[in-house]
Amino acid sequence: MLRVQKCVIGLVFIAVVVGAIAVFCYAPAYVEASRNNVIEHAPYPVSGPAAALHETLIVGDLHADPLLWNRDLTQRGSRGRVDIPRLIEGNVALQVFTAVTKSPAGQSYDHNDAEARDNITLLAIIQRWPLRTWESLKERAIYQAEKLHRVEADSDGRLKIIRTRADLDAVLAAKANGEEIVGGILGIEGTHPLEGDMANLDPIFDAGHRVYGLQHFFDNAAGGSLHGQEDSGLTDFGRALVAELATRPVVIDLAHSSPQVARDVIAMTDIPLIVSHTGLHSFCPVKRNYPDDLMIEIAQTGGVIGMGYWADVTCGDITPAGIAKMIVAAVDVLGEDHVSLGSDFDGSVETAFDTSELAALTSALMDQGLNEAQIRKVMGENMVRVLRARLQ
Repeated sequence: MLRVQKCVIGLVFIAVVVGAIAVFCYAPAYVEASRNNVIEHAPYPVSGPAAALHETLIVGDLHADPLLWNRDLTQRGSRGRVDIPRLIEGNVALQVFTAVTKSPAGQSYDHNDAEARDNITLLAIIQRWPLRTWESLKERAIYQAEKLHRVEADSDGRLKIIRTRADLDAVLAAKANGEEIVGGILGIEGTHPLEGDMANLDPIFDAGHRVYGLQHFFDNAAGGSLHGQEDSGLTDFGRALVAELATRPVVIDLAHSSPQVARDVIAMTDIPLIVSHTGLHSFCPVKRNYPDDLMIEIAQTGGVIGMGYWADVTCGDITPAGIAKMIVAAVDVLGEDHVSLGSDFDGSVETAFDTSELAALTSALMDQGLNEAQIRKVMGENMVRVLRARLQ
């Protein structure tokens, strides 16, 4: 009997070990595949003139989150939407890679508690991120920057991380010369990695981050979130931070900030501001999309509004044709100089295409009646203008 008991205990132990190995080996891929679903679809139509035009465009995307996931971005993936091969297939010249460092359990667009259990902690553990990232939001931002630097080193010259205007111009010159190259810009989604301490800005900046979202899904030390407890504005720390960021070669991103934070930043700065990934309220009247009058104020700073590709900001159709309709509406409201792309690819949203299929968006914009100059601006030139203004 004792021998049988020992055998049973041994089998249970083996089962637990095997189960743990399975979780650590396969759970990350399962989680990403389920969180970043691409709806199955037949190839989208791309007219001959659209294909020819697309190959001549500077294409840029203000927001994607592939650094959150354990995937080799030098290889064409079978899940998710963004990696170097697919960026090159989509003729993307510029991609912002954003570090997500905290996400509250029960996350919603309405109200979130900053003290809620954090989903990214569990993801960091399951994906075997370094121990230093398990409890430090600052280290999560730095680690995700390190990941992109490793991709750059392993990319055979296909990825160049952009820190300065000179880097930007070098990438665009290489692209114009026919090189297969993508310029990657690092950013943080919310300034909570600073952990309320201005001294933490330097190591995050030195890691390469150049786009700074002030808030994410919860209120933080800098001010209120669009999805926080109330529409609170910038705190004293937030005002000091915005003043410092305005002096640095970085872009300030108002996506996920409360409307009052957005107004506070507009009032105290004289720089182009962006909303990296969103929709147009008059096209899709939801809380996630700022009211049009506030969007117009942001556009009047010389900034740009990145149009997202998921149903919560489009109110439905997320095919290239559906996104094109929203972009045309945004051009009508904000002007052709202030609309850009902000996919939120790999950001735990469902989409109907990945970055390799962006020629279909160009084709859909042509079908919607935008002219060549307008398409060039929306697809990337507006983004380039803001980056050139800020990455001094």
